[in-house]
Parts: sequence; C-alpha cells; structure tokens
Amino acid sequence: MTTAATALLHGPLLEQTGVFRGNALLLTGPARVGKRDVALAVAAQHNCTGTRGMYGEACGGCPSCLALAAGAHPDLLLIEPRATTSTGKAARRKIIPIGAILAARDKAREYETHVFEFLEVRPTFRRRVVVVDGAEHLGPEAANALLKLVEEPPHGALFVFLAEDRRSVIPTIQSRSARLSVSPAPDRAIERTLALTGEAPDAELVAFAAGRAGVLEGREAVRAALTDAAEFTDALATGLLTALEAAERLEKRWDATWHPEALRFTWRTHAPQARARADAALDALQDALEAYASPSLSFQVFGLNLREAFGES
Repeated sequence: MTTAATALLHGPLLEQTGVFRGNALLLTGPARVGKRDVALAVAAQHNCTGTRGMYGEACGGCPSCLALAAGAHPDLLLIEPRATTSTGKAARRKIIPIGAILAARDKAREYETHVFEFLEVRPTFRRRVVVVDGAEHLGPEAANALLKLVEEPPHGALFVFLAEDRRSVIPTIQSRSARLSVSPAPDRAIERTLALTGEAPDAELVAFAAGRAGVLEGREAVRAALTDAAEFTDALATGLLTALEAAERLEKRWDATWHPEALRFTWRTHAPQARARADAALDALQDALEAYASPSLSFQVFGLNLREAFGES
C-alpha cells in the first residue's frame, strides 16, 4: 500500500510515529488491520529526505521513498516466522527462531539476512529499521538475543514489533517498546483508499473489510472467495446432490486465507443458532485439513453438516 493510502487510513498514528525517537515500537491490532503497512510507513518516515505530508508521512518521491516503494530499501529488514521446517515442509507452528537473529544459528539458511549482521552496517539514508512481523512468535532464544540490541541499537537503529495481542508478546520486549494500537479505519476511509486505486465503489468489499486495510491488498482473492461462498451457500438449499457437487467445487478453489472468513461473512444473515452450528462445521473442516485428512471426504462431510445446520437436510 502506498504511503499516501496509509496516511489516509492511519494519519493520526503516523503523527505520533513520525516524531518518535526511541529504540522500539510495538504496534498491535487485529489481523489484516494494516500493521505492516504502518510499519513500512514508519520506516519511510525515519529515512525520508523530502518534505513530509500533513500527518508527518514520508514524501513518497525522495530516493529513500522510491527505494522503499520498489521493495529494495537498504535500511529495512523484515523478519517473519519461518514458512518451512528444516526438512522443507510447511511449518505447522509459527516461530521466529534464533537463526533469524544470528547467522551462525541458521543452519538451514531459512533467512537471507540476519539481524545482527544487518545492524553492523551503517545506514545508507538515515536510520536502519528492523520490522518484526509476528512478535508473538519470537522464540525464547530469539527474543533474548534481541534484548541487548533493542536496549542499545547500533547506529541508532529502530525496531518495530507487530503483534495482534500485546499480551502475547514477552514482557521484556513490551517493557522496552513504546506501545501503539493500530485500529480499524472508518468505512469512508476504506472507500477513499479504494478510490485511490481507480476502482469503483464496492459496498460488499468494504463491509467485509470492516476497517481492515490489509483486506484491500488481497481484494481480488477476497472477491473470488465471497463469490464462491455465496454460490456454495445457495447450493446447500437446492438439494443433496447439488450441495455435494458444490462442496467438490469449493474444495478445488479453497483458499485457507480467505474462504473461511468469506463463508462466515455470507452466513451473517442466518439465525444465531444456525450460524453457531455452521461455525462448528467450518472449524471441524479446518481441523480435518490441518490433520491431512482426505480433502474430498472432508468437504463432502462439511456440505452435509452445513445442510443440517441450516435446516436443509
């Protein structure tokens, strides 16, 4: 998301981060609310060499801002939970290991750049910034290794920790960070952000976003998931065979990021008791998929359970 769009959504917050001169920030807020976009905007603020905007946001046109927009800023390091295990399989438990901090402990080379080595180099522009997206997933060794760096960052570096819940971040990181909340934006700001991209108004997308700017980043996938969810839900009332065929189609298009939420959004008009039963059926489906059960059978059972939940069986 552009700096201008982030300022539109989170301007008052950027007014605070723009004048921050401490060592560490802890940004908390719901999933997809736009924490990473705010963190990138903070990195832009602290390296911008141009004229700031009305909220103190970066100019968007200086060499530093252009490098950030291109995804190749020399003074920015993003650390996330590992995506795979040492054997190459998808990691089932999110963790930021000690190997993200120290190259010598990254035997599987899961991280291209490591925090200690990154901070040994002086900034190209003004300030090196380390964004830890998923601070609640810092392993104990990784968190302890970061503490001294956070207390005395080389070359005046800035740490920006992101987490959904402040209480899930270890106390030693919390106590060394200034804590700010990234709140959902008003629907009108979401609409104006969409307009910046040249898109027509989309009431359903805005309602689904519920103020979470991160939803806009995946809006095409969201729209597809909403369409799938509506078609699948409608098919449940048509007949058993139609419902099972729809479950098969949904399996082939399943996106674990968006489809569960799109289904729950589609069910919002049903009675509370029916929604509760449908939610339980969806939880059972997700548990089965995570346990590597037969996807085909799992979706068939899901369709049957939903028909019963909505009184169609």
